[in-house]
Amino acid sequence: MNHHTLTMKYYCLIEKDEDGYYYASIPTLPGCFTQAKTYEELIERLHEAISLYLDLNGPPDPDEIREFVGVGAVEVNST
Repeated sequence: MNHHTLTMKYYCLIEKDEDGYYYASIPTLPGCFTQAKTYEELIERLHEAISLYLDLNGPPDPDEIREFVGVGAVEVNST
């Protein structure tokens, strides 16, 4: 029997809060997020969170996946 493994790439938004914790969300997987004290631990937890999400919900519909464009900064003058 021939088993094929499909590898998918999911883009994550990663932020670091004022207490030093890392927080990540996966826009393509609504409600899929995690946090950790270190970046390395965050990456491990992201793998777990994504796997759990896919086990419970299945993969997203390819027609609903948005193209990742990038991250930008916008400067706004305060009044």
